[in-house]
Amino acid sequence: MKRQGFAVTLALLVLLSMTAMAATGRYDQQIQQAVSQKIHDTKQLQSVSSSVEDGIVTLTGTVGLYQDKLDAAKKVKKLANVSGVRNDIVVAGETVPDSQLQKKLTKQVAFDRVGYFDNTFNYLALDVKDGVVTISGDALWDPPKDSALAIVARTPGVKDVVNDVKVLPVSGFDDSIRVQTARAIYRDSVLGKYATDPAHPIRIVVDNGHVTLYGTVENTMDKTIAGLRASSVPGAFSVENKLVVD
Repeated sequence: MKRQGFAVTLALLVLLSMTAMAATGRYDQQIQQAVSQKIHDTKQLQSVSSSVEDGIVTLTGTVGLYQDKLDAAKKVKKLANVSGVRNDIVVAGETVPDSQLQKKLTKQVAFDRVGYFDNTFNYLALDVKDGVVTISGDALWDPPKDSALAIVARTPGVKDVVNDVKVLPVSGFDDSIRVQTARAIYRDSVLGKYATDPAHPIRIVVDNGHVTLYGTVENTMDKTIAGLRASSVPGAFSVENKLVVD
């Protein structure tokens, strides 16, 4: 009886699964027409092709910018009855030497948040290999991370993007340490000069009470003083000085 009941249950599950697949697949032709029209209407996607199976759209072909690849998937996801998108589009735009691309992107990202209150409290690093850009580091909240990713996606020569940026947890305790550490560093008569170039400040990352200093300073003495000033802030559990001497 148990085996018979199991067999009946299994048969019902298979039947329901087949019914669901059939229900999904019946829209494939309609989806294909909508996707083709959407691609045809977008200049940047003229070299993109698509296929549909059980509501899943697979995009292939080439585009000029990585952002175009992202936009293609976004456009398709918004169409009715689309249950998923496989984005196999290849970015076939111009090829830029890795060192040149990294230098350009690093400068753009460094200046991106100038004038915003969070500029000192974000640390983003970029690495480029064969046109694939990896962004790592820590962001105070989502906007600096999203803005940096947008810059990279729109830059010619970028073939793919790996996002390894960590968004720091919301914490009033950490916020207090950030402000106190910034005051301790930038009010120092020796270190105040690093506030005059907002694109290259001493960056202060605080994660659950642990402070890490990033950036470039002129000499070993400045690095040492920055570490001492950060260590003088009450409440911080630890201070790691990763400043680089230029």
